[in-house]
Amino acid sequence: MAKYLFVYHGGKMPKTDAEKAKVMDAWGKWMGGMGSAIVDGGHPVGKSSTVNSDGSVSDHGGSNPTSGYTLIEAATLNDALAYAKACPILADGGSVEVAEAKDM
Repeated sequence: MAKYLFVYHGGKMPKTDAEKAKVMDAWGKWMGGMGSAIVDGGHPVGKSSTVNSDGSVSDHGGSNPTSGYTLIEAATLNDALAYAKACPILADGGSVEVAEAKDM
């Protein structure tokens, strides 16, 4: 099985405890539905910086900064995409970038 990296972009932070509980429940159900496909459940990430090719540093992660990641295993890219299409971040206006993680 190949490994696929899900990189989350955007989405909204919940504002109330009730919203946070709802969001956490949605993420828990989604991840639970993937079962043993999850290699690393990942984490949300904070504000990012970018190191440019000239060595300069930008205090932002670009036009669409990363908001988190997960690493899964799937038989095919289409299987990985099917998992990603059910991700709760999509309901909050975010997106999921899917890339195969190549073994070296």
